Amino acid sequence: MPAGTPASRIATSLVGMANGQGGSLLIGISPRTNRVHGVPDPEVEAERVLEAALMAEPPLVIPFPERVDFDGSKLILVRVPPGLPHVYAVAGRYWLRDGPVTGPLSAKRLRRLLLERGEASFESERPEGASIEDLDPAEVQAYLAAIGASGAADPWQVLQSRGCLAGREESLRPTAAGLLLFGRDPQRWLPQADLIVARFSGPTVTDAFVRQVVRGTLLQQLRAVEVFLRDHLRETVALDGMQSRRRLEYPLEAVRELMVNAVAHRDYSIAGDGIRLFVFSDRLEVHSPGRLPGPVTLENLLEARFSRNPVIVQVLADLGYIERLGYGIDRVVALAREWQLRRPLFEEAAGGFRVSLFTAVPEAAQTARQRWQGMDLNSRQWQALEFLTRNGRITNREVLEIAPGVTAETIRRDLADLVARGLLLKIGDRRGTYYILKQIEPSHEG
Repeated sequence: MPAGTPASRIATSLVGMANGQGGSLLIGISPRTNRVHGVPDPEVEAERVLEAALMAEPPLVIPFPERVDFDGSKLILVRVPPGLPHVYAVAGRYWLRDGPVTGPLSAKRLRRLLLERGEASFESERPEGASIEDLDPAEVQAYLAAIGASGAADPWQVLQSRGCLAGREESLRPTAAGLLLFGRDPQRWLPQADLIVARFSGPTVTDAFVRQVVRGTLLQQLRAVEVFLRDHLRETVALDGMQSRRRLEYPLEAVRELMVNAVAHRDYSIAGDGIRLFVFSDRLEVHSPGRLPGPVTLENLLEARFSRNPVIVQVLADLGYIERLGYGIDRVVALAREWQLRRPLFEEAAGGFRVSLFTAVPEAAQTARQRWQGMDLNSRQWQALEFLTRNGRITNREVLEIAPGVTAETIRRDLADLVARGLLLKIGDRRGTYYILKQIEPSHEG
């Protein structure tokens, strides 16, 4: 497309790609002769592209245009990702790009697209009463720095181009996506947008657990969840030839992918339910409110691309949390296979979408003495470890019962020593305290 092309014409091409399978556009090349002319001012041309994207109905959120140097000429590369959730128009007309040609959508194809993409986007709504002052300037500036926006860039214009602000210039207000990504207190406007993480000692939900409610922006939530996982996932020792290596019981990268997918694709219009991450003795579950969106099904989950929340997805992609064109589920399956875990289970249940990862650690496959042979432990500690391999958890009172004749302080020191050595994980405090195994060493792997 030649440099200086009117924004309306660029908008038509972008909309045509958005209504199709996505695509890319090079500005600075003649579409008829493929002759490279270049663009005189890449920044001006990039702004023209973003202006064109905002002309779409609804506004089109795309990756920032990229500058490309080719044979001494400056070009602008524009990408439109697949799987966008709306049917887009320009000035009331619907377009579809087929190869290099953009033409009007036929009535039959338009009806089919409207059926496939018929969901309204909650993230684009503007919560009543919210204003620009409800956005955190530090979070906004961190985002601008991450994407390389120049110091002279108007932050509100950038956020508007991302779909995080909407309205006329004099009355811009944050969208739900803008509050979730950059808000000072997102849960004030969207109380359902919190996240619960919990670790249970056994294979089911019980009254004994460690639990945390995570609030804040989506980025703050993701960071807090990773800290929780590093603190509460157990450590395994696997044999690799003649060497032993330590690792967490689940691939952290896989769990991170699941959590990013959950915050990016959940249905935020559902009140009274949030994302839940539960860690059991034999599996890890991530539950996200809302069923699979658009044309995505359990059967085509690894191949289909559809964004319920394209603004959130794009900003997370801008920040490197996800690859915009690949949403990570296939990576989770590959990591489970690499770690020799069971294939993850994907389910639609209870009005939401749930993914389960399964541990490969056989809890009772060995006796405690086989697992930790050579460690300088006393008899009470060996008895406690053997009890744990059978029961999954232990309390101070239970140690007193299996090793009578010693004081409660001695038992406390024994268990504290096992925690310090990295064998046990302490959960709870005071009378509710109990311990689970943290370091698990199977006899072989694979």
